[in-house]
Amino acid sequence: MKRPPFARLFSTAFLLCGLPLVSLAGDTAPLQFALIAKQADQRFFVEAGEGCAEAARAQGDTCLLLGPSGSSHFRLQNQALKQALDKRLDGIALSVTHSKWLADHALKRLGQTLLITFDSDLESAERHLRRGYVGLDNQAFGQRLGQLAQRFRPHGGRLCILSASPQDTNLRERLRGIRQRLRGSETSHDEADRLTGENGWRESQRCPLFNAKDQRSVLLQLTTLLNSGQVDTIISLGSWPTQQADEFRRQLGPLLAELDARGARPVIVIGTPTPNSAQLSLLEEGLVQAYLGFESWEIGRQSYWMMKRLAQGLDVPEQVLVKTRIYLPEAPVQDHAQP
Repeated sequence: MKRPPFARLFSTAFLLCGLPLVSLAGDTAPLQFALIAKQADQRFFVEAGEGCAEAARAQGDTCLLLGPSGSSHFRLQNQALKQALDKRLDGIALSVTHSKWLADHALKRLGQTLLITFDSDLESAERHLRRGYVGLDNQAFGQRLGQLAQRFRPHGGRLCILSASPQDTNLRERLRGIRQRLRGSETSHDEADRLTGENGWRESQRCPLFNAKDQRSVLLQLTTLLNSGQVDTIISLGSWPTQQADEFRRQLGPLLAELDARGARPVIVIGTPTPNSAQLSLLEEGLVQAYLGFESWEIGRQSYWMMKRLAQGLDVPEQVLVKTRIYLPEAPVQDHAQP
């Protein structure tokens, strides 16, 4: 994808411990793997599924994308996981919704099935169930989101964080990372410790906002929040607000223009799979101030290679981390004085 000239791209992390792309097919029978998504029709999981399937086809294997569609919930994912275990696959990569629930239910049937996690890891208490992890360092990802907010609000601000579910492991880690960065501490604070003025940062009492990965819900929440005047900085842990860029522009554009005219434009920072041209256009228009992107296709590809090597009895690193990139407009938005 050709990037528009107004966007600047900065690498902030590089592929760590990537698995070597050597042929492992040999004379062995084709293998069948699966990614178990939180929501199989969400863009990130579709792209990750494509990456896994393409890498598998090149080796004569298959990689399926399984999971609930239309909505995301740990009970629905648990059902999809049980069905996948019944298929006797050669390996499963799971994006974890609710770690303890899955461990206490479908994962009790894991047996000898090879399991890794991708995108969202198991909690430490359940991590013995999986053989490896592919995705982001989600706590570091949250810290980078916080760093981007500091770029536009160096003296602090009134913050609201957007999430999908309080149970999602990766989103909880991102939330913790944001608060660590803005608090100015790398110690292991619990994610429940909201910011109450540290370094000038204060979270609204109504936040974080949970939207169950639904753009319509999150845009309604944002409209209400911005009209209240309670926040001047918004960090979204995922791409939900801009999944349909035209809808974001239609619903929030007039309100953001009004706030801008009053010198009260909010800072909006969004974590997302690699933004498409429609999302990047929101940067040019000043409707979004920054994206922190990551390559969903590469997460799927590396998930296949980890499962393939494990199925062949080969060693793999405990985790494979993919790179992230910062997307900014050509001229960063100037900080507004705090009221």
